[in-house]
Amino acid sequence: MDLTFEQKREKAAKKLGVSTDDIPRHIAIIMDGNGRWATQRGLPRFQGHSEGGKIVEKIALHCVDIGVEYLTLYSFSMQNWKRPKEEIDFLMYLYTEYIKGIRPILLENNVKLHHIGQRKKLPQTVLDAIDTTTDITKNNTGMTLGLALNYGARTEIADAVKAIAEECLQGKLSIDNIDHDCISSHLYTDGFKDPDLVIRTSGEMRISNFLLWQISYSEFYVTDTLWPDFKTEDIDKAVRSFANRSRRFGDVNSQKVN
Repeated sequence: MDLTFEQKREKAAKKLGVSTDDIPRHIAIIMDGNGRWATQRGLPRFQGHSEGGKIVEKIALHCVDIGVEYLTLYSFSMQNWKRPKEEIDFLMYLYTEYIKGIRPILLENNVKLHHIGQRKKLPQTVLDAIDTTTDITKNNTGMTLGLALNYGARTEIADAVKAIAEECLQGKLSIDNIDHDCISSHLYTDGFKDPDLVIRTSGEMRISNFLLWQISYSEFYVTDTLWPDFKTEDIDKAVRSFANRSRRFGDVNSQKVN
């Protein structure tokens, strides 16, 4: 019988030497460093992306094991379209094959796939892979895997504002009812908990237009490790670091939001 989130969190907490409440319910990862990993080894950039893709499955399954409810991966930003066409074409091929290939693993581990980002500009092959995998996994009740693909936080917020304005014009929504919850419900991450922990690989100290609304009170963990070298042990290190943080949310006393 599959363990519940709480049972997994309790088991992981004992192993990591932290409190059950210190296991993040939502981890968001900026996966950075594929190109540098390849360059350091004298390999073409696409080789780094291939290696990085292999890491995703291991990290996702580890997050399942420790009771994470939401894992959001920053895969391809709207700014990434500026990259060379050959690299983009390979990435789109990689996404298509990866999203199709992980279906059995998602089903076996009760994971639900959720696309975060705009659909326009994505090739039809990628959209078909996303739609089919999303449909196949929609009834899964375990971890939700958020794939931020063709994503940009400013555009996400702008899209939410447009949707809210349209509802106001149609008389479906009163201006007085526009609050934080209203805005959150119009974002691509509707239904997600806000990230407790944001991890960035490759040592870069920037957000890169990622979940700007949602990470208002998230804790950050930055590692110099390049994404293709990132291991499950690195997730554990990040969780232990998170457990030592004092989260105040504007108050003078630390608070738990789990």
